[in-house]
Amino acid sequence: MSLGEIWAILRRRWYFMVPFTVLSLLGGAYLYVTVPVSYQSQSSVALLDSSAVARLAPTFGNPISNAGGSLIVTADVLIRTLQSGDAAKELQGRGVTDPYTAGFAPESESPLLSLSVTGTDRAKVLRETNTLTTFAGEQLIALQEAAKVPPAYLVQTAPVVLPQTPVAKSKSRYQDIAAVVILGVVSAFLLSILMEGVAVVRRRRHTGPRPKEARTPRLTRAGPLARRVDATAILTVYLALAFFIPSNLALPALGGVGTPANVFALLGLLWYLATWLGGRILPAPGTRLARVAMCVLGVAVLLAYIADAMRQSSHQEVLGADRGLIGYLVWVSLVVLTSAAVQERGRLDVLLRRVVVFASVVAAIGFYDFFAATNVADSLHIPGLQTSVAQVSVMDRGAFTRPRSTTAQPLEFAGVLAVLLPFAIQQAFDPVRRRLSVWRRWAPVVLLAGALPLSVSRTSIIGLLLVALVMVVRWKPARRWAAIGVLTASVAVFKVLVPGLIGTITGLFASFLSNSDSSTQARTVKYSAIVPYLKEHPLFGRGFGTFTPDLYFFTDNQYMLGLAEMGVVGLLALLTLFVTGIHQGGAIRRLARTEADRELGQAFFASSLVALVISATFDSLSFPMFAGMFFLLLGAGGSCLGFIRREAAAPAPLPAPPATARAERKELVESR
Repeated sequence: MSLGEIWAILRRRWYFMVPFTVLSLLGGAYLYVTVPVSYQSQSSVALLDSSAVARLAPTFGNPISNAGGSLIVTADVLIRTLQSGDAAKELQGRGVTDPYTAGFAPESESPLLSLSVTGTDRAKVLRETNTLTTFAGEQLIALQEAAKVPPAYLVQTAPVVLPQTPVAKSKSRYQDIAAVVILGVVSAFLLSILMEGVAVVRRRRHTGPRPKEARTPRLTRAGPLARRVDATAILTVYLALAFFIPSNLALPALGGVGTPANVFALLGLLWYLATWLGGRILPAPGTRLARVAMCVLGVAVLLAYIADAMRQSSHQEVLGADRGLIGYLVWVSLVVLTSAAVQERGRLDVLLRRVVVFASVVAAIGFYDFFAATNVADSLHIPGLQTSVAQVSVMDRGAFTRPRSTTAQPLEFAGVLAVLLPFAIQQAFDPVRRRLSVWRRWAPVVLLAGALPLSVSRTSIIGLLLVALVMVVRWKPARRWAAIGVLTASVAVFKVLVPGLIGTITGLFASFLSNSDSSTQARTVKYSAIVPYLKEHPLFGRGFGTFTPDLYFFTDNQYMLGLAEMGVVGLLALLTLFVTGIHQGGAIRRLARTEADRELGQAFFASSLVALVISATFDSLSFPMFAGMFFLLLGAGGSCLGFIRREAAAPAPLPAPPATARAERKELVESR
């Protein structure tokens, strides 16, 4: 369905569009007038160990600071104390009646606490923040005195950032207004399309199919609104927005899920619904598996949302749960558009090629960031967008700058390239593309594979090794030994061109195995700190999208984050997604009739396996670009499996008769 046809339907059904739109605008205006502006003041408090502990082992005398000197556990105990009901009653008696939060400071590996109070009275909010900051220090002392800690071993609090002048926080206000307006307009849109579909069905029942009449072709030039739009075209625009606009930039009213790419994906879902309800498109047969997996995830998300509504969650957690629902709809739109709306095999191949080409550009930007020790994305400022990730800056490891290109973080950069590398390799070997030059076929492979070690992370190397193991073992011996030789030569090239990089990477794995790496120790501490949250809500979790770093801490593990937010049910749903992708790749390889399709199935298999493994090294689905690519490939795998199944079910074409038989048959016909 073209944009012009959709516009014509909306004009015919104006009696739905106009009233609903006006009511939504009036509702938004009412909220703007009646909802007061809230103000927030923040302070930061650091925990300092005693001078006695500096001379003795940290286990002497103070059990609460027994965390290897890091005091992370001490900070976690203090945060839980401040969040308890007894602390809330005590603070209420001291005049702190507005909502307050206490948590780890974002992007901090040290025992640095962030305290904040939000209310509608600016002067009162400042007083309450001072009271909360003082109360935090008193609670820490009281905890240690209750444990009979000697005074020489007491952990102290030191204000790092004094209570700040309250600033207006209009984000939640605008979010409510935007939600009302969007809900009204979308409801009017869907109702108009639905009624148009019902009217079309009724006309067909009464009059029957309209006979085709010969018409004189018009020579008028079709405008942009009259051009047919298909899923590949919509997804291409999504890919351009996802890859070339930094993924940390988002619409302020929507938070981290409000990236331009995600908003466009939701518009794409509306296009599909309009086309489907209008009877212009039907889901491609044999592609249901990916959408069933999304339904399983949807059940887990809804149960977690209900669990969050039933507990006493903060306003920030409620907003996080709402953003989680929006993010889930974005993932649904990507899976539906790729699995159900792609109707031609050639258009699917075009989409996969565009994914690889766009990712190659992102990898090339990563090369520049690495060697120039900068980040191109930091210089991009788009009006109307603001960063949704705190303290995004150039990150170093050893003597090297870790590139992130247009992603939000180097780990996301590594994850995106790792899941797309198998398709670059498959397209380089594709017989259909052999007519192209060697440079055009292999440049994406060199860029994606070469940029992975530059991120200087264990995630990138694990992903690269998994791709090599899954892809290489299925090749014929000649290609396999050539690939092993290329990999060996690549290591030598990196040692010459980037001295010290290979040693830094091997040192990362050595420190990990010996448990002497600071980042590994910090993650281990977080795993133990998250266990109490799991015990509180083991089955359905605290709410999808609520375990945010500004309220709690980074988990650096998608499975741990899934457990905290969606419980055991959510963890099983996440595993279902990854296993579905792996199954689709294996099924494509088993049912394929050609070697090119078998290698494509192996690429889907390798990509899903990489996503399964590296999701244990960072909270992968929290990053919009990685999540978008994963769900796009999940739907693309379902679409490809549908094409392969239909080809396998179709009867094999009969072999053409030899030339002599055709000549004899022609002579017999002529003789008659």
